[in-house]
This record gives sequence, structure tokens and C-alpha cells, in this order.
Amino acid sequence: MANFFDLVGRIMISAIFLFSGINKIFNYDGTVGWMEGFGIPGFLLVPAIIIEILFPLMIIVGYKTRIAAGGLLLFSLLTAFIFHLDFSNQMQVIAFLKNIGLAGGMLFLVVHGAKDFSMEKKKKYVRL
Repeated sequence: MANFFDLVGRIMISAIFLFSGINKIFNYDGTVGWMEGFGIPGFLLVPAIIIEILFPLMIIVGYKTRIAAGGLLLFSLLTAFIFHLDFSNQMQVIAFLKNIGLAGGMLFLVVHGAKDFSMEKKKKYVRL
């Protein structure tokens, strides 16, 4: 049962990144403008979309989970400190803490990896 909950947890923590990446595709111009307002070049949106879609899918299926989680850990910290550092705005404080919390969840995945319901599960062969 714990392995099933591990899969559910991986899906839940990955969902926010996955939906955010898809949303960026449908609101591309608006997102570029928002990023450029913070001094971040708009061309970096393409790698951000790739990261936000590819890494969560890798975590969900359990393929190279620790690497994908490490990438999202760094991504979460970078976005927290670049885009959500206005502590005079309560919504930005919440967004900052959300990103820190997500980074903590990703750190847990980096340390523990995926469990049985994953592509990384090692096959146990029995010699006869």
C-alpha cells in the first residue's frame, strides 16, 4: 500500500509543474512579457516549458526520478527567488513559500527516489 501512496504522491507533487508548463504554452506571449518584466529574457521560456512538462512526467512514471526531482528542486528555488521575492505582497509571500515547499518535496524524492510503481524498479530474478 505504501508503494501505491508513493505513486499518488509523485502524481500530486508533479501536477502543479505539469499544468503550469501547459498553461505557459497557451499563454506564451503573456508569460514572455511577465518574465521580461523581471529582467529575464523571453527565450528562456522554452526551456522552462520543457522542464515543467518533461521532468514531472519522468517523476510520475518513475524514470530517472532523482535527476528529474533535482532539476525541479533547482527550478523551484530559482523561480521563488527571482519572481516571488516581494514580501510586501501577501500573494508573493504565499507563492514564495509554495515554491520552497515544492523544493522540499523534490528534495525528498532526490533522497528516496521512486518506489515499486516506477520504471526504476529493479527486477528480482530467482535462480533455479
